[in-house]
Amino acid sequence: MATKTWIEVAVNGAWTRKFQPGIPVTTEEVINDGVACIKAGAAIIHAHTLDPASSRQTDDVETAAAFMNGIRSQVDAIVYPTIVGRPVPSDPGWLWRPTVELAKRGILEWGVMDPGSVNFCRVQSGPSGLGGMGGSGLYANPNNSLETAAQLAAEYQFHPAYACYEPGFVRQGALLHRLHPNMPVPVYRLMFSTGMTFSFPPVPWAVEAYARLLDLCAPGAPWMVAGLEVDVLPLIPTVVKLGGGVRVGLEDAPLGTQRSNVQLVEAAVNAIQKAGGEPATTAEVRAELAAYQMRPGSNA
Repeated sequence: MATKTWIEVAVNGAWTRKFQPGIPVTTEEVINDGVACIKAGAAIIHAHTLDPASSRQTDDVETAAAFMNGIRSQVDAIVYPTIVGRPVPSDPGWLWRPTVELAKRGILEWGVMDPGSVNFCRVQSGPSGLGGMGGSGLYANPNNSLETAAQLAAEYQFHPAYACYEPGFVRQGALLHRLHPNMPVPVYRLMFSTGMTFSFPPVPWAVEAYARLLDLCAPGAPWMVAGLEVDVLPLIPTVVKLGGGVRVGLEDAPLGTQRSNVQLVEAAVNAIQKAGGEPATTAEVRAELAAYQMRPGSNA
């Protein structure tokens, strides 16, 4: 039997069209892209809520709900957003309040929860050239906020989608799950980059290193390769061999990419099949998550 490989598509991101011209921005565009990507072989859609005029990120719950419901009204898909709350100094969980609102509505299966902090710095232009990210380039997730987020995931039963920008994120993410065993199993997104300085470059030995770390800290947990400013397609033979998944899409691809989201999915499907696998359906992804049982992991 062929290995079933998850395909997630990150359809837009916070880059704005200045840096990634092909991203879908409006609700209708996100729905159309999401449906087409599922029909092309993906199982999971990730999208940011963006302002139609500027394509900058917003905190609009209604926009997220609209594209989530719009995609799932046409195809079976796991659809989850990046939607960030507004800072409230007295509330360590402010970042996840819009996510909780979606969970209360019963439409959220996965939610973004990145277990660590990182500096975003572009190789070519340094911290000042971060496009839609802006600011100092510091992406901060302090411990008290992550503790609150884990409690929210356990209470509202959404799977944390971990973006692991450094190996330590895997270790802290596994610790959060051990401390909150009622939290649904996290999905570890192993982040690579060619255009930015975080983590490893996208090479097979780096995937193998992350897979070994997961075997140590979170044995059997689901994972996929992903990243920012990166082409992960050459990693697919290693991913299929090791039993992981893959995330493609215009959020992750090198800036100015000419391929569409659908073309990136088609390329991933082709690479998976050449490596002896088959793309997993959404139902197969859900079944795998439901069957997961936490096993003892190392404190390493």
